[in-house]
Amino acid sequence: MSDAPSVPPAKPSQAALDRYAELFNQSLTLRHFGAQVAFPEGRKVVVTIPELKPEHRGGVGSAAAVNGGILAALFDYAIGTSGALVDPTRRCATVQLSMSFQRPVTGDHLRVEAEIDSQGLTLLFATARVYDSENRVCGQCQGVVRLSNLPWPSGESPAAN
Repeated sequence: MSDAPSVPPAKPSQAALDRYAELFNQSLTLRHFGAQVAFPEGRKVVVTIPELKPEHRGGVGSAAAVNGGILAALFDYAIGTSGALVDPTRRCATVQLSMSFQRPVTGDHLRVEAEIDSQGLTLLFATARVYDSENRVCGQCQGVVRLSNLPWPSGESPAAN
């Protein structure tokens, strides 16, 4: 056993994260939601819907509030793509989400931000928050992501479908 300190893995470059986001944003699902993923400063995931539409709404029986199913999907995207902050060339999958909501998400746009809390060799733990158009925290989510040793088929990020 060596007494030498372990060297943390190198963080992906901002260029690699930007490329991952560019390809991921081409997915049919994200386009259907009108959502976009980004990795500002290479330290967090940001998922936005820049323009909320009637099909996003219906939460708490209101035409003003975003539906909980939409919010759950966005939490899944934010937590699930946090694996790219470790290695954007590896596949990853959300294996657990726990959500809570403090207030309805209203307004004309929303933002979800996720950060990694801790990570092991194959699992990472992340926290996400959803913000309304007035920048108020409306809900939060804790999640677990499984990091795979399998690369993406394209070799750099999820294939656009």
